[in-house]
Amino acid sequence: MPQERIKNIFVAGLDPFNLRLLHSVRHAERYAFHTLYERQQITYAKSFDMAALLDEGRRVLRAFDGPVDAIVGYWDFPSILMIPILRRELGLPGPSLESVLRCQHKYWSRLEQAKALPDQVPRFALVDPFEDDPAAPPLSFPFWLKPVTAHSSLLGFLVKDVSEYRHALAETRAGIHRFARPLDVLMEYADLPAEIAEAGAWKCIAEEIISAGRQCTLEGYVLNGEAEVYGIVDSIRGPNRSSLERYEYPSALPDPVKARLRASAAKVLGQIGLDDTPFNMEFFYHAADDSLALLEINARISKSHSPLFDKVEGVPHKEVMIDVALGRKPDYPARQGAFRYAAKFMPRLYGHSADEIVTHAPSKPEIQALEEQYPGTEIQLHIEEGMQLGEDHHYDEYSYELGAI
Repeated sequence: MPQERIKNIFVAGLDPFNLRLLHSVRHAERYAFHTLYERQQITYAKSFDMAALLDEGRRVLRAFDGPVDAIVGYWDFPSILMIPILRRELGLPGPSLESVLRCQHKYWSRLEQAKALPDQVPRFALVDPFEDDPAAPPLSFPFWLKPVTAHSSLLGFLVKDVSEYRHALAETRAGIHRFARPLDVLMEYADLPAEIAEAGAWKCIAEEIISAGRQCTLEGYVLNGEAEVYGIVDSIRGPNRSSLERYEYPSALPDPVKARLRASAAKVLGQIGLDDTPFNMEFFYHAADDSLALLEINARISKSHSPLFDKVEGVPHKEVMIDVALGRKPDYPARQGAFRYAAKFMPRLYGHSADEIVTHAPSKPEIQALEEQYPGTEIQLHIEEGMQLGEDHHYDEYSYELGAI
């Protein structure tokens, strides 16, 4: 019987930490992982020249001496929308660009979500941050204001009054180009309904606040039209109810609530038309009235959860990403982990400014000693002595993330 050839899998933004996790999947010896883009190019670059990035991706893929079997990624914008374009051009399986946009473009996503789950979607409104008169709020205070596409909660503002609304609009006008310009280019590749084409890339969405209750993230996949949720992760926010401080797996939510979450996920994914892709979907559960509220949908795995699955299941859920990209039904969860529970902690600083200097950070030997003292622990520092807080890219509008534990 002839031996199955090695599958060539190109990874957008491949980095050493995630390469180690990719090599931890079952049957990793059957895969060869190749870098499609450097991480910096598609994550924290100050600007994204989308035409040049797409051309570079095409060049790398066409120059490869061998078959390209899959293109995968676990980063947010813009690569989440670049990959469907490159897959389509090479005839590889994967979700349509339009279905991914129906997740990524927050206004379009809310329109589709409201059709499927009207009782689980907050009130929302489209906002033009460049209007002459920004004084009239689109919703009753307080509400969230966000660009229709961004990442890492950047330019996401909790708005409590007219003064804060004007401040949020001013900050958005100053920074939205970083996301809107590349989104403009990417949307040109899609077949858009008139309403979404008119909304475009330079708008914001105002959303009713739904952050009360217990937040969780469903990790799953859709293959051949069938949705499967294989894990639910609890998300715990900081004292500002905005910044995420901790993930815990598996979720402590009651089983009947988990069943309702899975049913809601399948329903909204069918409305959006997402297929042949992993996904993660964030909800809030309000125990007081037993209600659910949908926060957002992402057409990818959450890379932040991968080490948690690795510790509990014994295999990172990047295995799901690989299987689906190759058109194969995943056999997951693995149930081979060394631990019953796992958590990721993200220590944060609140109320500090970007120009403040880090005066001390633990050394590599100190970190290694901690990891050895507590088996299973992994520590990644985002800061180092002498740097300014703003030099690192792990922050939102209200806090600075110092590391991941």
